[in-house]
Amino acid sequence: MTSSLSGPVRPFDPASPRLGVGLAALGRPGYINLGHARDLPDRSVAGMRAQAWAVLDAAYAAGVRYFDAARSYGRAEEFLGAWVQARGHRDAVLGSKWGYTYVADWQPDAPVHEVKTHDQATLDRQWPQTLAALGGPPALYLIHSATLESGVLDNPAVLSRLAELAAGGVRVGLSTSGPAQADTIRRALDVRVDGVNPLSAVQATWNLLDRSAGAALADAHAAGWAVVVKEGVANGRLSARGLSGRGDVPAPLAALAAELGVTPDAAALAAVLAQPWADMVLSGAGNTDHLTQNLAALRVQVPADALPELAVEARTYWQQRAELPWN
Repeated sequence: MTSSLSGPVRPFDPASPRLGVGLAALGRPGYINLGHARDLPDRSVAGMRAQAWAVLDAAYAAGVRYFDAARSYGRAEEFLGAWVQARGHRDAVLGSKWGYTYVADWQPDAPVHEVKTHDQATLDRQWPQTLAALGGPPALYLIHSATLESGVLDNPAVLSRLAELAAGGVRVGLSTSGPAQADTIRRALDVRVDGVNPLSAVQATWNLLDRSAGAALADAHAAGWAVVVKEGVANGRLSARGLSGRGDVPAPLAALAAELGVTPDAAALAAVLAQPWADMVLSGAGNTDHLTQNLAALRVQVPADALPELAVEARTYWQQRAELPWN
């Protein structure tokens, strides 16, 4: 790995709108979002590229400028980088992640879709791949789903590499998953390389069902970190598809959506946007219709102290998420 950035870095600057687009559902034919298969009329590479570009075009036209990918999102980085180049959108701000390798070979029913390795060899291999796919360095570069168990936050070699990238202008950090997100975030806040923490960004799951990382994210925000929130719609469970994909929208969410005059997903995202520590909130829309619904979250307000009572215990939430089928 080299610390060369292959071009200027566009800084991550959370501005209006605070809604970005994540490409987890757009870069590969299989994902765990409820109804993902129904959202993909053409699962060929060309078909999915066209669909990804349609969503990206619609988002850009609506003012969205932040776009999030990862090495494990199939061809998401490739689709995103080619779109920026073709459209000439030099004001697009890109984020990506390393640490998972996509292994499904474009098969929606593959037994394994991604493999996690948080070692130096993976970082050294994936950083040049990200540069090549995106056409330059991302503004945010995150450890993908860091956990205390992976040991990545105690790996001097990896942290030194990330410090090199941070010194070159890339904002490095971590994304988190699982019931112990808060513990991981607080450990990350204490990382030091030569007395300085090279990490200054976190992407975490927070939604009306799992709010367990909220206090830790507030701490990160207070420390000057960029805070990006993913899975605000809980992989489709807080949308019109409902908790099981059969339209069973929780009554408090349905009531809030009706009061605001938006769809349940927009109400759920508006609840995330109401959090003062959330710099950027990701839409995981799989098609332009869902994106349009998600964007409505920007024109409504939900009081941060008057959220629908939907929260479950973190371990319950993550167990239910683990049971969602790839489709």
